[in-house]
Order: sequence, then structure tokens, then C-alpha cells
Amino acid sequence: MQVSVETTNGLERRLTVTVEESRIDDAVQSRLKDMTKTVKLKGFRAGKVPLNVVKQHYGPQVRQEVVGEVLQSTFYEAVGQEKLRPAGAPKFEPKEMLPGKGLEYIAIFEVYPEVKLSSLDKQEIEQPVCEISDTDVDSMIENIRKQNVGWEVADKAAEEGDQLSIDFKGLIDGEVFEGGEGKDMTVEIGSGRMIAGFEDGLKGVSANDDLSLNLTFPEDYHAKQLAGKDVVFEVHVNTVSQAKLPEVDAEFAKKLGIESADMDKMREEILNNMKRELATKIKSRLKDGVMEALLEVNKIDVPESLIDSESEALANQMMQNLASQGMANNELNMPKEMFKEQAERRVKLGLLMSEIVKEHDIKVDADKVRAMIDDIARPYEHPEEVVKWYTSDKNRLAEVESLVFEEQVVDWVTGQAKIVEKTYNFEELMNPQSDAK
Repeated sequence: MQVSVETTNGLERRLTVTVEESRIDDAVQSRLKDMTKTVKLKGFRAGKVPLNVVKQHYGPQVRQEVVGEVLQSTFYEAVGQEKLRPAGAPKFEPKEMLPGKGLEYIAIFEVYPEVKLSSLDKQEIEQPVCEISDTDVDSMIENIRKQNVGWEVADKAAEEGDQLSIDFKGLIDGEVFEGGEGKDMTVEIGSGRMIAGFEDGLKGVSANDDLSLNLTFPEDYHAKQLAGKDVVFEVHVNTVSQAKLPEVDAEFAKKLGIESADMDKMREEILNNMKRELATKIKSRLKDGVMEALLEVNKIDVPESLIDSESEALANQMMQNLASQGMANNELNMPKEMFKEQAERRVKLGLLMSEIVKEHDIKVDADKVRAMIDDIARPYEHPEEVVKWYTSDKNRLAEVESLVFEEQVVDWVTGQAKIVEKTYNFEELMNPQSDAK
């Protein structure tokens, strides 16, 4: 077997392989001999068909099968011989496949990049610091009240935060469009769930009012047949209701799972939940900082084939998530190109983290795996059952091991870089978007 390698562009390689005829012919003859013991042909007893007759009937087919197998096996022999690490499937271009002429082909593929880790000693990584105050707990209780809001019909004009029951018809060019009609639909003014202008147009209306709203669907509206279209909504208001927040009392505590209805116990439980959420957020922010630092100091090219595969996986995952939320199949148009940037980042980080693991011989810590499972199980009513659920299944256990492995890599990186503490209050750390607003 003769092999030559050419670098065509970046990580792409062009491998030319020539296989001698004897290798193919030996395999063909061996397979035909084996067939004489089992093949059935008219005029011959089973197992008594002469080799030359079997060859006449099955020779071309067997050669084609052997050539396909030799092509695959010699490719992997060749990349091993040349110490290449293919990324993704190769594209084969046969050059010579005639009987008696051996086999010559070209394989075009990408290889994994050479990853040489750069020093992180000059990189600064932010370590968020946050203490939960009594005011933070009060704010959380208020948020929980809002999440458990009740509604009572009110004889008043609608305003921000009110909930309306309406009947409506949506007309485009004077015709009701498909799905554009509803009865007793609930709309909360200020929720942002309707298209621009709809909720604002309901401010000031009262029960039994009729009105028309002249609006336009957004250009990026999910239903493509409506995107950018002018629409008139004819609306009848059935009722206007205002929010009624629950009182913070014994009944409220019981609804939150505090059987004793003790208010101090309720605050303690809420505080503990906030601490768990805070610890998770801090860990996530630190991990994000680590990943950014790795990408900043390690500029590597990645194979397009890996980016393409990861993009497709992300698109499929998104479509599965949307389908599980009830979105129709005709609305699940998620071209993988939308995820290319995210996919490239994930591939780069995967390669860098793999190199860290290999170079520094990092192995998953069994004690940390068990500790993480215990942390996951702790909030449940029967934590021992949750622990058993994870430890009794290899796939579920592997998921936790992967998370711990990632944490160990993060710990290694933070040990190399400069950690800079930055103090946040609870709200700005947990909800940075709302703080920005």
C-alpha cells in the first residue's frame, strides 16, 4: 500500500492511497472459496458447486464488496501510518477500480488541530461575591406573592397590570385570518405577550366596551404568512379584573409547603432556597469567565465538519424543546446555520478542555460526584430515592460525572489565572437583564 498526504487548505488533508491488486484478489478468492460450501445453483448439489462456476456467477459482486471494505480498512491504516486524526467523515474519490488494476483512491477530510495551551497567569477572571440581606428575602417574598396573584373583577377602566377577558376578530384585507378569532381570551396589560400596540390599546377601556385596533404584525413574526401584515383587531371587552396579592400569613406559608405555618420557618426555607440559587449562579458566572479566558488566550482553528455536526445537534435540540412545548411541526424551522457561532464556541471549548484533561491527567473525583448527587437530591422530600435514581443508571451517573469533570477543569483554570472578586447585590447578580433595564 502506498500513501501520500497533501495539505490543501487549513485543516483539510488530501490523502492518496494505492492498494496492490494482490490484496484485493486474495480476499476475493478466499470469499469465493467459502461460498462454494454454501451456495446453491441449479444443476449442482449444495456445497458442490465448482469454484470457477461460483466465480462466474458471483465474482463481480464479491469484488465490489471487497473493494468497498478494503477502501474503508486501508483508509484507517493510512491515517494511522501518517499519524493523522480525522475529524468527521472523509469524502472518497476513487481513481482506479478496474479488475486486475488494484485500487487507487483519494480521501479528503479535515484533521483535529494541534492544541498547545497558552499560559493563563495574566488572565483576570471575575469571582462574584454576594451576601443575601433581609431586604432580599423580603423582595423574594413579594415576588412569590406576585407569582400567586389572584384576580377579582373590578368596575373600573383598565390600566397597566390589569387582566381583561376579551372576544376578538383579526382581519387582514377585511377577512378574518386563520386562527384570528377568539372568545373569552385573557390578556394582561403590560405582560408583553401580544403584538406591539395590542395591550397598550386596551388601556382605559371598561367592561362591555367595543373598539378597533389598527396594528401591524412584526416582520419576524413566527407565523410567516402573517409577518409584516397590517391587521385590524375588532375587540369586545367582557370584564376588567385587577390583581389581588395573597396576604403573607399562615395560609401563605402552608401554600409554600411549611406545614407548621410558622412564618420564621418560611423565611428560613426561602433563604435556604435563595442560597442554593445564588451558589449555582456564582458557579455559572465563574465558569463563563473561565471559558472566556480559555478562548481569549488560545486561538485555534476548528474543523468545519465538527462545527457543522454541532450546529445540527443544537438545531435538533431546539426543535425538540419547542415541540415539547406544543409548537406545531410547520413552525419548527430551525436551520442549523442559526447555531453556527454557538457551535464553533462549543467545539473550541471542547478541544481546549480535552487538552487540559490530557496534559494534566485530570480524572473524575468519585467523592465529588457523590457530593453533587447529594446536593441535587437534598431539596426533595425523599432525597434517598433521588440518589438511588442517579446511582442505579449508568447514563444518568455519567451525566453527573461529566458535570463534575467540567468543574474540575474550571478549578484547574482558576488555579492558574488571577481571580478578582467583585461584589454584587442579590438582584443584580441573579437578574442582570432587569438591572440593565
